[in-house]
Amino acid sequence: MVHGKVFLVGAGPGDPALLTVRAAEVLRAADVVIYDRLVNKAILELAPKTAEKIYAGKRSGKHVLPQEKINELLVKKALDGKRVVRLKGGDPFLFGRGGEEAEALAEKQVDFEVVPGVTSAIAAPAYAGIPLTHRDYASSLAIVTGHRAGNTGKIVNWSKLASAVDTIVILMGVEAFESTAAKLMEGGLDPDTPAAIIEQGTSKKQRSLIGKLGTIAKEAKERNVKAPAVIVIGKVATLGEKLSWFKKPPR
Repeated sequence: MVHGKVFLVGAGPGDPALLTVRAAEVLRAADVVIYDRLVNKAILELAPKTAEKIYAGKRSGKHVLPQEKINELLVKKALDGKRVVRLKGGDPFLFGRGGEEAEALAEKQVDFEVVPGVTSAIAAPAYAGIPLTHRDYASSLAIVTGHRAGNTGKIVNWSKLASAVDTIVILMGVEAFESTAAKLMEGGLDPDTPAAIIEQGTSKKQRSLIGKLGTIAKEAKERNVKAPAVIVIGKVATLGEKLSWFKKPPR
């Protein structure tokens, strides 16, 4: 039996021009593409017209395919001899459950390759003019998830995190940000700590909100800020006011 191969591919943060060269290569040679909700449709078009395309998108509380079924599908298609691209927004190993998929493939002795992607945790702030580290403001960084599905996943210790690093980046955290901000302030962060929220970063619909930790969650609700969005907390957030450069995709 000829076994295929699975490529765990990061599709980047939204702008298709930020896709890596290697990601484009494996997409063009794919027999099967299993893709997530936040993947730009222009990236999907790189796959051959003959490739089977399977949607496995997830949003809060709604999964087209449970993760276990996705794992099984990857294994099955590879054992059928297919070149399978598992296409994920951002980077597959940063809150993309790529690690779980890699474990499932390794367990079944399925050949796989990881193709890193540009994560929105860095790209969205960059497109908003916010450097996450800066010689004068920040020499340490934490990237955390603001979403915890049910009782699964490791809990973020917000109180300890509050004093641990200079810059905190939160992914998938808009819906729970009011309570998250409260926990960070309970942990010692000043309510006046600069904060920013970048909605739909690197896309034509990108918009940024810059404010203070104590009030920005309320302001985001008033302005109807929705996911996907990246939250930045720390002094570097103020740089978005003077370094903002992105008006529309440069291509």
